[in-house]
Amino acid sequence: MRTGRADPDLRRVTVVPGGPILVEGPVRLVLADGTTVDSDRFVVAVCACRRSQNYPFCDTSHRRKVRDA
Repeated sequence: MRTGRADPDLRRVTVVPGGPILVEGPVRLVLADGTTVDSDRFVVAVCACRRSQNYPFCDTSHRRKVRDA
């Protein structure tokens, strides 16, 4: 792990508890099946709960209440 001066080649990744993973863009995501998805946005919200209708990108589906069984 490096400390000290910021490296311009590094991307910041922020894990939001109970929410998405925020990645400084642009990014290329490689999915489990080998499919690649590109985004040129400044910050990309990657779905961590797999509820998103726009997977692999977050659509805030994690905010919906889940009924208890």
